[in-house]
Amino acid sequence: MVLKKPRIVIIGAGMAGLTAANKLYKSGVKKGAFEVCVVEGGNRIGGRIITSEFAGDRIEMGATWIHGIEGSPIHKIAQEINSLESEQPWECMDGFSDGYVLNPITIAENGYVINPSLVDPISNLFNNLMDFAQGKRKSILGGGIEADSYDRNWKENENVGSFLRKGLEFYWKMESSRNKREEISGCGEWNRKLLEESIFAMYENTQRTFTAANNLHNLDYLAESQYVMFPGEEITIAKGYSSIIESLASVLPHGVIQLGKKVNSIEWQPECVMGLRGKKHGGSSRPIKIHFLDGTSMTADHVIVTVSLGVLKAGIFNNNNDLGMFKFNPPLPNYKIEAISRLGYGVVNKLFLKLSPDFDLERFPFLQMLFHKSDHQMTNPKIPWWIRKTNSLSPIYETSKVLLSWFAGEEALELETLRDEVILNEASTTISSFLQNEKHNEVIKSSVKFDKILKTRWGSDPLFMGSYSYIAVGSSIADIDSLAEPLPNTMVFESTSGSPPLQILFAGEATHRTHYSTTHGAYFSGLREANRLLQHYHCIDV
Repeated sequence: MVLKKPRIVIIGAGMAGLTAANKLYKSGVKKGAFEVCVVEGGNRIGGRIITSEFAGDRIEMGATWIHGIEGSPIHKIAQEINSLESEQPWECMDGFSDGYVLNPITIAENGYVINPSLVDPISNLFNNLMDFAQGKRKSILGGGIEADSYDRNWKENENVGSFLRKGLEFYWKMESSRNKREEISGCGEWNRKLLEESIFAMYENTQRTFTAANNLHNLDYLAESQYVMFPGEEITIAKGYSSIIESLASVLPHGVIQLGKKVNSIEWQPECVMGLRGKKHGGSSRPIKIHFLDGTSMTADHVIVTVSLGVLKAGIFNNNNDLGMFKFNPPLPNYKIEAISRLGYGVVNKLFLKLSPDFDLERFPFLQMLFHKSDHQMTNPKIPWWIRKTNSLSPIYETSKVLLSWFAGEEALELETLRDEVILNEASTTISSFLQNEKHNEVIKSSVKFDKILKTRWGSDPLFMGSYSYIAVGSSIADIDSLAEPLPNTMVFESTSGSPPLQILFAGEATHRTHYSTTHGAYFSGLREANRLLQHYHCIDV
């Protein structure tokens, strides 16, 4: 009898899946050790990476930044394939540095331009607090905060939202004691404290888009210091993030990637069953069977699951599989289900707005918007609630007519449900209310009109059901480790010693303990699982 080569099936053709396939093909398939197949539920490769075009500019619908270029494998690939330069204008965000707008114009609701001297102290305060939470500094300095006094009042078992708010309250207390609370003029109903609170909230909302947490009170404090950032500049990719994906996939022969294959369930064998196949899964039988929504199935010796944490959550929370939810049969062990349940997974969406051709300003400013709290009596009723937690509206490069705003959480989900004409109307009304005002007609003199929009819909896409993961309150890095653990796990199931090893492996950004939520985290996870299998078959000295 001719023995079949071990078959490795990778579920998902995103960054993690294609990285694993790339590595396995070059180090194992070419040596004749096994066969590899990638099945993708959608009609394209890339997963949460998709480069597109809007109004003549190259834009990113998903992953946008290389978060730190020093040591980043994504930056290395981009350099190797010459993707960092382009003749076509792209979403280079040249008005940003480390995620913050450079030289912005900050305007408060009802049209008051705010002097940088009011914004900068709160900006510094927020940055110092986040640096402290992330372990980048040993004490909180600057912003009027006496580090020793604040540190004595802080307990590390709280969430990020509480930590930040305590920092703001402590700042107010310290400033009040120093008699620096002079009032401001020329801002109508706004007083200094209201302005400072709205400035702080603006940066909190920026942090929401960084983390995908709907509320920073849901974000675990201790995990912040365990998250690792690559040093160096944060940049975008001139030829598009999809060029990285295409490069990874380019080594795979035609037919290895199968599109439109939505997985319904994965049958696996956590326990060794005698007699069903003559021997302990011996002969030509494979221990795993993958069922697809189109009614077909496929057997495998190993499966690398790279679907999003959102898809995994939907699979364990929905017991009825009539909706085609991603299921395991038998179900995943309890420790994995609990880890999936505890970890956070949120939605971040981008809204691109094209300025009308009759807009008479050569360059749109990098605009930061300050909103009243929803219960404030001076809240403008024409500004819809879903806009009130965005923090900025900026051109995607300095002279572009395409503007970009980011949304997270409930507001991001609401954005997905709105018709384009509603968004055009409400966005135009909101931005005009900030800019068309006699108090700052030196900034802009005409109402703002948009004639086209493009928005992302990551929350409602059944293949992703959100954007990226975070460590929620009640979870920890240990949950990421549990999620990443391959099955069957002989340390958990003592009875599985006879079962075929490494049946189900897990990759994706949510499985990387220090780089979760990033493309490079997904890359590293795909490499990790590929190397695990290569070691298993003695194909590589890792």
